[in-house]
Amino acid sequence: MTISDARSILPTHDVSNQPALRGDADLWADDTILREAIAREGGQTETLAPYGKTLGTADMREAARDANRHLPELKLFDTGGRRLDEVRFHPAYHRFMEATQSAGYCAVAWEGRPGGHVTHAGMVYMASQVEPGHCCPMTMTYAAVPALAAAPDLAATWVPKLTARRYDPSTRPIGDKAAATLGMAMTEKQGGSDVRANTTRAMRDGDTWRLTGHKWFCSAPMSDGFLTLAQAPGGLTCFLVPRWLEGERNALQIMRLKDKLGNKSNASSEVEFTNTLAYQVGDEGKGVRTIIEMVHHTRLDTALAPAGLMRGALVEAHHWVSRRSAFQRRLIDQPLMRAVIADLALDVESALALGLRVARAFDSDSEQDRALARISVALAKFLSNKRCPVVTYEAMEALGGMGYVEDTPMPFYYREAPLNGIWEGSGNVICLDILRTLAREPLAVETLRAELQDAMGADRRFDAALAAHLDRWPALPDEAEARWFAERTALLLSASILLRHAPGAVSDAFVATRIAGESGRITGAMAGTDVSAILERIAPAA
Repeated sequence: MTISDARSILPTHDVSNQPALRGDADLWADDTILREAIAREGGQTETLAPYGKTLGTADMREAARDANRHLPELKLFDTGGRRLDEVRFHPAYHRFMEATQSAGYCAVAWEGRPGGHVTHAGMVYMASQVEPGHCCPMTMTYAAVPALAAAPDLAATWVPKLTARRYDPSTRPIGDKAAATLGMAMTEKQGGSDVRANTTRAMRDGDTWRLTGHKWFCSAPMSDGFLTLAQAPGGLTCFLVPRWLEGERNALQIMRLKDKLGNKSNASSEVEFTNTLAYQVGDEGKGVRTIIEMVHHTRLDTALAPAGLMRGALVEAHHWVSRRSAFQRRLIDQPLMRAVIADLALDVESALALGLRVARAFDSDSEQDRALARISVALAKFLSNKRCPVVTYEAMEALGGMGYVEDTPMPFYYREAPLNGIWEGSGNVICLDILRTLAREPLAVETLRAELQDAMGADRRFDAALAAHLDRWPALPDEAEARWFAERTALLLSASILLRHAPGAVSDAFVATRIAGESGRITGAMAGTDVSAILERIAPAA
């Protein structure tokens, strides 16, 4: 629907002071901050530009609403009582899968061209603004590629299908598919993040294995296969469980779909393995070491997704306040509202800048950048996800009562906001991983410190804060201080990137409010910043 399709002159009143519908947008062309960051970090404009134009249309936003209103349905049996264990999705979900797979979401990082991970990260950022639920199976598919390197024979069969720029939802064995997706099933009831407590058993069956046990969380259960962990005679081992076998279905039983707060279009499930066929990936007893490569890459996506969610909420709020008036002035012209929106914009820009810098480290083959990637992805995931619920709520509040109504996308963003902070390691797990990485890898300490020090001399407040940080923690902190340490380190890393690359108004305001403490603890509680220059970067002029 366009504004011309609706009547504004009604029997009791005329509809006025209501912002027009957004209509078609372009998630690439309309985002100055993204385009600058992709150029700086070496991403592929020719891949991102058409994808951003496709996702930004009003039609795709409506399809996203359909995919999240019409929930996935579990079909356990056929009419004769034979087990199906299938999930049926609304056509809108398949539409997003087709568009995003074809654009190269799972493929671009592995095609050998420069900037593959940066380009993939840009796609995560844009997809998360519109329909993040369909990203789950594709993020795991993208991330499974390096893990499968531990099983060359399996990789030869699976990787070409995982990196095909196609979408094939058919229920057929991997050899008959044009493209495939690969999920993950690790968590069990008794252990949660402590996967070494897993009780699923693996028994050898010739060249294959048979698994018996349960998985408390199995995302995207219609994937063509899953990487999972089970206890083999030699210890916890990684396995690939194919979904479909020649002439039959593998014995993977879906027990139920999770009734989640958000991420509604994506099916998350509980499953049981009952003598389920599986292939070994990596060395027996080295399951965590094998699957950690997949976890490492999924964490890149969980660092970029909150930046996209915050961007989507910010753009909606900015659209509203730029076109609605109160007390004889446009909302965007009122100083207090300007301070709030500008403060939110700082969170979005810093999250994107940090996330794409991390992605560039993923693209590098140097040991220094690989070490930086290991530590910085955890820092980015932690900080951006802690900010995401705050930003989405404040953006919702900018719309007033309408922000709480499902006619707008604001409740959707708010429900989605906590997800990536929990998935692939909640806050405490990530903080402990940060401490472990810094304790075990001197090169991670060295590269992180170098990245921080690259901005020294640009702002005396930053220099003083970095010196105080190093004085406060000359060695790693006690575990109880891990969150404080992680937050401060991530903020300083973000500031270092902005000081080197962002416009002066942005970096100055970020350092003042996030580093020097020249603000309150509530969004918009700041003064003395160049608000106009920050606001101009959000969207094209109204």
